[in-house]
Amino acid sequence: MDTKTVFSLLYFAFLAANRTVVSGAPSFSIDYKNNCFQKDGKPFQYVSGSIHYSRIPHYYWKDRLLKMYMAGLNAVQIYVPWNFHEEKRGVYNFTGDRDLENFLDLANQTGLLVILRPGPYICAEWEMGGLPAWLLQKPNIVLRSADTDYLEAVSSWMAVLLPKMRRWLYTNGGNIITVQVENEYGSYYTCDYNYMRHLRTLFQFFLGDKTVLFTTDGNTDREMTCGTLEGMYATIDFGTDVNISQAFSRQRRFEPRGPLVNSEFYTGWLDHWGDQHAQVDTQKVSRMLGEMLSMGASVNMYMFEGGTNFGYWNGADHDNRFRSVVTSYDYNAPLSEAGDPTEKLLAIRDTISKFRDIPMGPMPPASPKMAYGFVTLTMVGNLSSLLDTLSPQGPVRSLYPLSFEEMKQYYGFMLYRTKLPRDLPEDTPLISPLNGVHDRAYVSVCGVFQGLLERDTTLVMNLTGKQGDQVDVLVENMGRVNFGSKINDFKGLLSNLILGKDVLTDWQIYRLDIDGAIASGWPQSGQRRSSPNPVRGPSDGPVFYQGTLPPNGLAWDTFLRLNEWTKGQVWINGVNLGRYWPKRGPQQTLYVPGPLLSPTQPNNITVLELERAPPHTRVLFMDRPQLNSTAGKTSQLQTTDRQT
Repeated sequence: MDTKTVFSLLYFAFLAANRTVVSGAPSFSIDYKNNCFQKDGKPFQYVSGSIHYSRIPHYYWKDRLLKMYMAGLNAVQIYVPWNFHEEKRGVYNFTGDRDLENFLDLANQTGLLVILRPGPYICAEWEMGGLPAWLLQKPNIVLRSADTDYLEAVSSWMAVLLPKMRRWLYTNGGNIITVQVENEYGSYYTCDYNYMRHLRTLFQFFLGDKTVLFTTDGNTDREMTCGTLEGMYATIDFGTDVNISQAFSRQRRFEPRGPLVNSEFYTGWLDHWGDQHAQVDTQKVSRMLGEMLSMGASVNMYMFEGGTNFGYWNGADHDNRFRSVVTSYDYNAPLSEAGDPTEKLLAIRDTISKFRDIPMGPMPPASPKMAYGFVTLTMVGNLSSLLDTLSPQGPVRSLYPLSFEEMKQYYGFMLYRTKLPRDLPEDTPLISPLNGVHDRAYVSVCGVFQGLLERDTTLVMNLTGKQGDQVDVLVENMGRVNFGSKINDFKGLLSNLILGKDVLTDWQIYRLDIDGAIASGWPQSGQRRSSPNPVRGPSDGPVFYQGTLPPNGLAWDTFLRLNEWTKGQVWINGVNLGRYWPKRGPQQTLYVPGPLLSPTQPNNITVLELERAPPHTRVLFMDRPQLNSTAGKTSQLQTTDRQT
């Protein structure tokens, strides 16, 4: 056989092999003729649940995914919070709890497909809807629009994120079947089609033009009009208070052919501080889920597990006033905040079993819980006496107050310090005339707590003192607005404070790295500087307390209750658990994942109480959560006012 013939045979063999690979390659597309998705050439319907990897410690990801799979789900829907991965511009973090590709791999191992929602905006009751606060360094930036500065930042982020996702596309052998562009854009005021076109081009460039791109919008004509664009499949979202046929009829007006899709079917709802704990009826959820599945619709349940707003990651809403989202994101979901199966999960599994085979075997059990009991805390010192430790770089001096964004301190707390301009022998009003305290300010004179100012609700308080007395104003960022037109949510003292007839000036402004100090071992390490004569008992105003939970050989999940404490922040073993505010409620306990605890070493507890500690400075570790301060009074939730 001559060389030419050999090469010809090899060439045709290569073509044959290549045709075999192509014909057997995984595929996912929209079948407009038969009004369904097609997966590998066959009709496909997904039953999905939302879970946020950013709200669940990575050591529990596999457990949660397995429970979803055993409930009968064949897909999981996830957001990618931009600010979780790029807290500082140009510095990217994809490790530990931020290891997105590890999460995708675990979902793949579990047998779950992925519906990816990479933003750039996600809402999700997350800080600023997932947008990085450093965008606000340009004060007049128009977010979620074709503003050139915003587009430049978005494009840079997507050039980092989307190439990582390409290998995980189902058509490339991964498990991502569809990708959402932006999120509920029709709910935003800009309605900028050029912005959406730019995003569509970005996604197609990095993911390929065969990737199924989609949009999600609320159940109104205006939202569907502004949120949809040719080349991206239009889906809808709604909860248990909606007529299913009418909602899907609205989707049909924007997508005459293709699958019916509810991208966010609400199994529960969020809580704000001061609300009752939200509840959505289990029977309504399972009945409506069954109705949608019987219509052939693909459904994603939002949320399937909510998780926790650890640290400072909670968002906020601003309709008539600013309302901060609580630390727990339990959401009354089928899996609890701690990942435990609920009656709602079992009811949903029974519904799904009528439409598809449920995996054989038992549902994985709830994680073990431990009531470790009481721990007594001791006072470390007033925050204002600890600035050498908490702000080692010292203050920035400014005639007028600077915002968090101007100081490049985006989360947590900053301290503003000045002096009384004259004697104040009688109560004198301290006023925030332009509602410029964002979000809560704790005011002390010569280290003595005088009171507080709060955004939208408490704009005036009284001070007394002598000329030259030190005035400290500790400002707390309670989470940036995550939904609506007010997501340009600047923090700090955004306007002057007026004391009687005087405008307060000549400020020293301290960036507080409380998390950094505690992560490095303070205050238990002894590397602290306190006032020369620290108060031994409880004290009003911003004060640190510390204690230790002794080891007992177990590291199980537990729930921390700060009964009779007022408001503040808690760290365990250097990890920021989030905010507590039992006085306002409804949440009374903070979830403590077991792997945060050491079974063999003392566990360090640090509390920053912002207003007033109880006479007995104890905290209690319980084996169950308390998420509703109005026990016995449940609120039947209506979800017509906004979308997630």
